Amino acid sequence: MKRNGILNADISRVLSYMGHTDTLAVGDCGLPIPEQTERIDLSLKLGVPSFMDVLREIAKEMKIEKIVLAEEIRENNSQVLEEILALFHEMDTECAVEYVSHEELKARTKTCKAVIRTGETTPYANIILQSACLF
Repeated sequence: MKRNGILNADISRVLSYMGHTDTLAVGDCGLPIPEQTERIDLSLKLGVPSFMDVLREIAKEMKIEKIVLAEEIRENNSQVLEEILALFHEMDTECAVEYVSHEELKARTKTCKAVIRTGETTPYANIILQSACLF
């Protein structure tokens, strides 16, 4: 049994087999997940677990070189956007930030290794994380 870190077996497994440039998405409870993409559903009830709680834990265990966000988050959920940017700043993680339309973000989930569904209910609380190389 693991002593610390992410205890969810599916998330731990996906993180361990990711390679450079592979992607993983974390989304709110309304993000549509393509049939061909693995769904890791953590939602318990509306708001639980929160998007940021899940993102914080994943960011501790994954080396990230780029994040992709919906352009719409800037106007429709500035609080979560600020929290996301602050998280990566606090972790002293240098990663590129790309903004795309919400439709494009949803389309890109088709090539993600998995989409992690949270209980988040605020708009556009979705992110795609691109894996960096460890060396």
